[in-house]
Amino acid sequence: MWGFVLNRVAGLGLVLYLILHLIVLSSLLRGPDGYDAFVTLAHSPIFLLLDIILFAGIIGHGLNGLRVALIGSGLLVRWQHQMLIVLGILGVVLLAVAAYLVFST
Repeated sequence: MWGFVLNRVAGLGLVLYLILHLIVLSSLLRGPDGYDAFVTLAHSPIFLLLDIILFAGIIGHGLNGLRVALIGSGLLVRWQHQMLIVLGILGVVLLAVAAYLVFST
């Protein structure tokens, strides 16, 4: 059950991110000043933290979506809990790598 809830919450979060992303990108319409302001904002620690949250949503939604698709098609139904654990561990590892790459640049 928690896997299905996670998928829906992550999906809604990604839709909200897309809307906010379009709003922030609209600042580029102001020309060079808008671009400079955007670059400054994109390099701020809070913005980088939001990038990590975005990666968490993408990774969680994608891996759990794969698990749900396998279960829905009748494959690996007996191992759905084990798949949730393994994909959760894989997701944490991928998120740690993403966080390292984002904050090391």
